[in-house]
Amino acid sequence: MYTTLHKCYNLCKGFFRMTMDSLPTTPEVTYNWVDITTDFFKHIQDLELGELLHDGHLFGLFEAMSAIEMMDPKMDAGMLCNRGNPKPFNFQQAVECGKLKIDDLEPSEIIGVIDATVACIVSWLEGHSLAQTVFTNLYLHQPHSIINKTLKAFCIAVYKLLDCIRDCINKAQVFEEEDFLPIGYGYRLGSNPQVGNTYNANLEVSEQKCIAMLREQEEELNKKARSQEDETNELWMALAARIRFTRMFYQALLLITRRDSQSGADCVALLNGCSEMMKVIIRTVGKGTQPLEKSDSPNPMGFEPMVNQRLLPPTFPRYTRIKPRAEALQYCDELVTRLRHAWKITSATNFHTALDFFMEFSRHRACILSRSALQLLYLSPSPGATASTLLAGAGPQRPHAFLDILRDSVRSFVNPPSLAVKLAGANPPAREFVENFLLRCVRPFAMLVQVCGHNRARQRDKIAVLLDDFAALQEEAESVDALVSGALCTVLRPYFTTWILYHVLRLMIAYLLSGLELELYSVHEYHYIFWYLYEFLYGWLVSALGRAEGLASETRKADVKKSGVRKQKKRTRPYAREGLMCQVMQNMCGGYYKALVAFKLQGKLRQPQSEFDNEAVRYKHRFAPLSVLTPPQVHYHEFLELTQPLQYENPVILYLGGCKLFQQARSLLETISIPDHEVNDLLKVAKTNFVVLKLLAGGHKQDSTVPPEFDFSVHRHFPIIKLV
Repeated sequence: MYTTLHKCYNLCKGFFRMTMDSLPTTPEVTYNWVDITTDFFKHIQDLELGELLHDGHLFGLFEAMSAIEMMDPKMDAGMLCNRGNPKPFNFQQAVECGKLKIDDLEPSEIIGVIDATVACIVSWLEGHSLAQTVFTNLYLHQPHSIINKTLKAFCIAVYKLLDCIRDCINKAQVFEEEDFLPIGYGYRLGSNPQVGNTYNANLEVSEQKCIAMLREQEEELNKKARSQEDETNELWMALAARIRFTRMFYQALLLITRRDSQSGADCVALLNGCSEMMKVIIRTVGKGTQPLEKSDSPNPMGFEPMVNQRLLPPTFPRYTRIKPRAEALQYCDELVTRLRHAWKITSATNFHTALDFFMEFSRHRACILSRSALQLLYLSPSPGATASTLLAGAGPQRPHAFLDILRDSVRSFVNPPSLAVKLAGANPPAREFVENFLLRCVRPFAMLVQVCGHNRARQRDKIAVLLDDFAALQEEAESVDALVSGALCTVLRPYFTTWILYHVLRLMIAYLLSGLELELYSVHEYHYIFWYLYEFLYGWLVSALGRAEGLASETRKADVKKSGVRKQKKRTRPYAREGLMCQVMQNMCGGYYKALVAFKLQGKLRQPQSEFDNEAVRYKHRFAPLSVLTPPQVHYHEFLELTQPLQYENPVILYLGGCKLFQQARSLLETISIPDHEVNDLLKVAKTNFVVLKLLAGGHKQDSTVPPEFDFSVHRHFPIIKLV
């Protein structure tokens, strides 16, 4: 076989051989070609299917992979059409052979097509391609050829809706390849001027016309429903609810992507209407035609799963499972709820409130569309503005708008004298220092907001990069504080340094906690993760909040003294609740740390084998992104020095210490007058862990070496310790 391959290789090489010596200097060029056709076909008869010729110089790994992918059924997605399956019909062929009805459709058939299309749209929003989901619907290939007016209006609206969704997600720029595929595969979404493979500009449909078509069909269906008194009445009502939902959802998305100050009440009203219609749709999900068993098609009529297979690139085939209808409709219902909740960001009074809203919204693992809508609602207060233009600093409007947001944020957090209107006007240099610094803060802080819009796994990677930008801002903040104090002839106060430090600490804490949420740490690593949070980060954050409150109070007292007003109303502490929650988290982390050290001393935790493990390397890897100016990073040798005394403690003493810390966390949580869901979850975890450590301190399962379990089902960051 090797001889045969070698002969074929020499023959192929001779096919491309060109005698360079025969190239004269004159314009006339003579080539010496060797005809190997006969010999080539003679020798390849000895090759088996799948065997390849390999040239080490001209045929490397890249070429080998390309050769394997092209036309290989295991690697080339387009070859699935040639594996014994019948050739998929296009729109025209399906109509001609009677497999596709474009007129005289029953209400149940239209409901089946609509529900299946919604399931395809949901599958697209979950990361699959348009070609393998939505555009397997043949009706969408030539919607203007459909005679049935209801189905025609719906299909045209789907095109407009897809374009609106893609526009919203593209503007927000918070998606990754695993979240969303924006490629249209040649389908024109916006105006839908496509009939078959031809372009017809006369068929363009405007937004107003699309909405009018849906409204007209909605009224027509309601009339038919009122004229029927039997079971058909419910079918027409179910169909009308689907058309009404499509119209209202499309209008709501238009208002979100083009937000203006007048559209708030209208958008919320539309989303409320969508929720009402979705209740009817979910209740009547069984009224339409249902998919056949053991079939890849989401509906018996109108869908060809393989129709766009040739449009896919030559990559390995990925099976696209269309989401079941009941799950897809539930997804849409939750999506509407999330969009309605996202609109509340428009009432955020300051940047800190908005940032908390973004983080809380992200913790619930929202879908890509709702995350993108939230970005546009906050970063694009003017029509046509996008998050990307803000981050790029393009245009005079957006950076200045966000600059005002940051200025108000600093003023509400530490209230520096340099931002006082009277004082700043009397001292232009101080004002200039501050304005230049805030202008340089625009991009990192806008990126911080945008990072909160990514999925949870990507957030962790982007926070590590963002910390480098904030480290540079820390150095500049110290310089600005020094320059401003010199320009104003005042005592040096770390106003801007404290503001930046607060955000740096929150980023560092979010980075470490995300590792717990994403299950990136092994159990034997928990002790130094919780130690770092307990001894340093939460302690620093509590101190930063206290310092910010003191600086703001000092400035207010100075203003009162200058104005001569003796009586002052008692002011509430704006960050009292946040400071209390930080103390709760600090105590919780301390309780886990002491419990984990006790488990380790008693041999209750499985440790990696020494020849395959290096704790110093793991520690360095986990905390590498935290190398900022302040707080200084705690290196591994410092960690050993600080924790060494605890390694010789009695495990019972450690269990009691953990009990005390969980009890302190519980006592602080019980002081909160209006507990929310987060507080209740933490309270449950603290109470349970207190009882568990109390039992262990009393000698419960003292001789057992079975490792404890850490249950994150109640809280995503702080687990319940379970003894097995």
